[in-house]
Amino acid sequence: MNNLRTDLALEANELLRSSTKFSTNVQGIGEEEHLRDGIRVTTVTISSPEGAQAVGKPEGRYVTLSLDGVQRRENEAFPRTVRAIAEELSPFLRPFGDKCVLVAGLGNRLITPDALGPGIHRNILVTRHLVAQMPEQFGYLRPVASLAAEVLGNTGIESGEVVKSVCRSIRPACVIAVDALAARSMDRLCRTVQISDTGITPGSGVGNARAAL
Repeated sequence: MNNLRTDLALEANELLRSSTKFSTNVQGIGEEEHLRDGIRVTTVTISSPEGAQAVGKPEGRYVTLSLDGVQRRENEAFPRTVRAIAEELSPFLRPFGDKCVLVAGLGNRLITPDALGPGIHRNILVTRHLVAQMPEQFGYLRPVASLAAEVLGNTGIESGEVVKSVCRSIRPACVIAVDALAARSMDRLCRTVQISDTGITPGSGVGNARAAL
């Protein structure tokens, strides 16, 4: 499965199940589905080295939200999507309490399909400086810092090196790395969000893997 160009564990697992080579269930791969505010959420859990090798993804948890309502511009689809993503992201952040989070936007701002990370950076409410300087007014907020790590071709610096350097300086409790995903199915373009706890390898979905975060 390692030669499949998809960043989605859900797709990789679908392809694994349809493969004649893996006609029986592989130990250490689980999948479950539920609805969150009317949005279909699928969780793929990879819990063994055998499962990781079979599906071509690191061990960990992958939560995929299918945002068909946003694509169809259904009424109230956007606020429902925001709530659903926030609620699915919350368990990943819970172990870190109210400590500082760094949001790292990955990708190339000059290329539209790869500009998601820089776009996220422009729209993040950064609060780290406010909480530190005016705790009476902003102490109820989580300290959040943000950066657009860009790409090696624009900066001469690997995005992973940029993030690592910033982490050494501000010591966040965790990093939320945001990047565009490669999908095999047209039905998932512009309507799919994946959240995982396994880190990220920029460019891996299109065969140009860079330094991993």
